[in-house]
Amino acid sequence: MAVKKGDMVRAVREKLENSLEAKASDSRFPSYLFETKGEIVDIKGDYALVKFGKVATPNIWLNIEQLEEFK
Repeated sequence: MAVKKGDMVRAVREKLENSLEAKASDSRFPSYLFETKGEIVDIKGDYALVKFGKVATPNIWLNIEQLEEFK
């Protein structure tokens, strides 16, 4: 998926669970990552900084391969 700043995305559960990122931290991901839209605010290499605005949460870096367009 080609992404750019401002795109609205959500995480893909199947790609995030059992990933390197999941193994490196708490693998109990909150449901809002998969159910609400987040905005890409920055991109560095293979990672995008995503801001989920519906709930008061910190921005999160996710691998671009773990994201899909929010429809």
